[in-house]
Amino acid sequence: MPPITDLQTITLGPNGPTVPALGVGTWAWGDSLFWDYGKAYGDSDLQAAFEAALDAGLTLFDTAEIYGFGQSERLLGRFMQQRPQQTGSQAVIATKYFPLPWRFSQQSVVEALTASLDRLQVASVALYQVHWPLDFLLSQKDLMAALAAEVQRGRIGAVGVSNYSATQMRAAHRYLADQGVPLAVNQVQYSLLHRQIETNGVMATARELGIAILAYSPLAQGLLTGKYTPTADLKPTGARWLNPRFSQSGLTKLMPVIEALKTIGEKNDRTPAQVALNWLVGQGNVMPIPGAKTARQAAQNAGALGWALSPEDQAQLAELTQDYS
Repeated sequence: MPPITDLQTITLGPNGPTVPALGVGTWAWGDSLFWDYGKAYGDSDLQAAFEAALDAGLTLFDTAEIYGFGQSERLLGRFMQQRPQQTGSQAVIATKYFPLPWRFSQQSVVEALTASLDRLQVASVALYQVHWPLDFLLSQKDLMAALAAEVQRGRIGAVGVSNYSATQMRAAHRYLADQGVPLAVNQVQYSLLHRQIETNGVMATARELGIAILAYSPLAQGLLTGKYTPTADLKPTGARWLNPRFSQSGLTKLMPVIEALKTIGEKNDRTPAQVALNWLVGQGNVMPIPGAKTARQAAQNAGALGWALSPEDQAQLAELTQDYS
């Protein structure tokens, strides 16, 4: 599909990159534990998804060193190398550092970043995030100092965190500010079916400090696509079937939300998934990063941009899903 014109954009932190307000999550790229990588889809499907996303104007790809034990980064590195430089948009990479217990020094941050850059086959990444707010022998203060040093060194464009509470985010912001570096993002679970950040202080703190929200699982692992219903003979792949929301009773409870997404979608000539993603973009300072395992999924995700829900539709969806906050 051709690039969407007038894409909504988001700036990742005060000094971070400005990118389309929808990214591509790559947890499923190379992961055969939770997802069905190697069975339901393979490398050629993922490369087609990569190309389709860029061709549609989506540029930010979010990965992590632990996704597929490095395979997600390796695939992205290979796909970037194989894409001709003159072909449209180029990828902007965000990856993550996992604070494992045996990573007890600032040097371990340097080594982990070096390994990620090697797998990605790049000299730097636009965004480097701390995957979880875990404290073992390396304190948050020392961790943030190590990340700030990598910004000064030029190997990281911006620093982010993931799954941090409002209090933890504020502390990370302070430690980085002491080094003259802003905190760009907090990547958290956020969707119409997971709205806790609106009530636990994370959203308010992010807005106060100028921190962007990267919303992972923005389609609630497929529940908001509309393809899973109590009457449909369709089961989710991988470990998602363990989620009680995919049960008969869970899907029955969800039907008013799905019906509203379908009705609003028909009115705007969009799919339920595109409506759910656009609702998140409409919250402001939020960048959903839905996964895409095929070119079709990537192109469909891109259709969440280039338009906006009416205030009435925004309010209806918010009211229908207020119990999920």
